[in-house]
Amino acid sequence: MTNQENDSYKNQLLRRLNPGDLGLLQPHLELCDLELKMTLEKADSEIETVYFLEDGIASVVAAASGKEAEVGLVGFEGMTGAALVMGADYAAHQCYIQSPGSAFRIGAEPFKEALANSPTLRLFLLRYVHYFHIQTSYTALINAKSNLEERLARWLLMCDDRVHGERLAITHEFLAIMLGARRPGVTVGLQVLEGRGFIYSRRGEVHIRDRSGLAACANGTYGKPEAEYARLVGMRAPSQHAGRGPL
Repeated sequence: MTNQENDSYKNQLLRRLNPGDLGLLQPHLELCDLELKMTLEKADSEIETVYFLEDGIASVVAAASGKEAEVGLVGFEGMTGAALVMGADYAAHQCYIQSPGSAFRIGAEPFKEALANSPTLRLFLLRYVHYFHIQTSYTALINAKSNLEERLARWLLMCDDRVHGERLAITHEFLAIMLGARRPGVTVGLQVLEGRGFIYSRRGEVHIRDRSGLAACANGTYGKPEAEYARLVGMRAPSQHAGRGPL
């Protein structure tokens, strides 16, 4: 349950903290802009800052042998720096902004100090970390077993959950990296979804026209992690959020 002070945040985790735990973080929280392609974490590097996103979307991207693919999404429902919650200091993957927005940031040291001083803070944030592991495990399964149209439909729904309005600013090249697919295949996949009336696509952006149609096209690949988030963290959305999805 949130109080009036929590309600000033869009970030779902900050909104749900008990007053004592929020009080440990609040003196160190700083609002900042998140610019396109801004790096929040570097792979195999020490985490220096934790970001609680208010707007925008961050992609967690794994890389090996010159190949890249998105393994996780973070928006207003979550945070970066999950490794710190589990007692580690280094990020396993790169994390950068794919859709500009804003966030409240806090240095790693005051964040770890708050975790040490409050077992309830760590226990609550571990619920989000568990959800995020569920999200990434489903991404691995779906990338291995689902066709490109299903994967693309799921990804568009997940982004739509985290943005205001119906417009997603994204290039085909960036989509190819996110989905671990070839750019021509992504272009064809978008054309298929557009032909079915689910989206409208033009250079550098995608407009969602039919969420229910996209969900059907996703063929069961979308929804289970989102339901787990609702069970573990909660359903309440900030009043400023214009998304239509389950987060």
